[in-house]
Amino acid sequence: MSNKQISLLFTLLLAFLYIFFENDLTLKQEDDNVKKNEKYYQTKMCQELGGKIEYVLPDKTRVDCLTDEYAIEVDFAKKWAEAIGQSLYYAQITGKKPAIGFIVENGDDRYIKRVKTVSEKFEIKIILLEK
Repeated sequence: MSNKQISLLFTLLLAFLYIFFENDLTLKQEDDNVKKNEKYYQTKMCQELGGKIEYVLPDKTRVDCLTDEYAIEVDFAKKWAEAIGQSLYYAQITGKKPAIGFIVENGDDRYIKRVKTVSEKFEIKIILLEK
């Protein structure tokens, strides 16, 4: 193989690596801006708490996160009422305390107020998860 051919192969290899890594960096940057779904917050929170993700109950419903102490429902703020009902149900079935992983962002104050009002009455732990 001549020096010219080696030089050409080397240049092509460098071009390929540049394109490959440039695209890889672009994807990582886009990932940071991707709208995260409920599952993202559920997984992150549950791992930090050392709980079991998607714990299946006898009736085939799933507790988003089951820890030694809590049965936790994870939901976005606008679904506050649904989250309350599910957390109370999961707590009743598992014998754990009810909790909600409440995914909030700016402008969700009215939902936070609503869920806190009910949570005080029924002793539901609220874990705020910033969006």
